[in-house]
Amino acid sequence: MAGAQSQAMLEKMELRQSYRNVWHTDLTNAVAADLPWCCLSLWCGPCISYMLRRRALYNDMSRYVCCAGYMPCSGKCGESQCPEVCLATEVFCCFGNSVASTRFLLQDEFNIQTTQCDNCIIAFMFFLQQLACICSLVACIVGNSELSEVAHVISCMSNLVYWTVCSCMQTQHKVEMDKRDGTLNTMSAPPMQQMSRC
Repeated sequence: MAGAQSQAMLEKMELRQSYRNVWHTDLTNAVAADLPWCCLSLWCGPCISYMLRRRALYNDMSRYVCCAGYMPCSGKCGESQCPEVCLATEVFCCFGNSVASTRFLLQDEFNIQTTQCDNCIIAFMFFLQQLACICSLVACIVGNSELSEVAHVISCMSNLVYWTVCSCMQTQHKVEMDKRDGTLNTMSAPPMQQMSRC
C-alpha cells in the first residue's frame, strides 16, 4: 500500500514537469509583484500559510486534508473532525510542508510548471540547509571552535534564505489566486482623452 502511494506521488511529480502553464509571477519577481504581502509573509509566515491554504480550498474546509494529501500523514490526522485546528497545527509545526503543499495544490489545479530559475532557487535553499546541517555535525564531532563558528554562520544564512524563499513562494501563490479570483490589480494604460471643442 505504501509502495503504491509513493509510486503515485512520483508519477504526479513527473506529470508536473509537463504542465503547460507558468506562474503569473516567478520567485525572482514576487517581491515586486506584491511587496506588502511579501513582507507580511516574511514576518508572519504561518498565519499567511493558513490564509492561503483556506483560500486555495475556496474557503471550503471540508476539502482540507493534512499537507494537501502530499505527505504520508495525510488523511490520518483527524482532519474531518476539526480541519481548522489541523490546518493551524500543520502551518505551525510543519511550515515548510504547508507552503509546499499549497504550491503543489495550485500547480495541480492549474497545470502550472515551475520554471528552471525557480527550481534553482529552491535547490539552492535545500543545498544551504543540508550544508548547514553537515557543518554543524562535523563541528560537533571535531569540537573545533572555528568550525563551530563557520557552521553557525552557514546556519544563519540558510535560515535567511529559507524564510525569504518561503515568503516569495507565498506571494507567488497569492498573486496566482488573485488571478484565479479576478482580483489581480494589473496596471493598464489610461483611456485616450479627447480635447473639448467648447
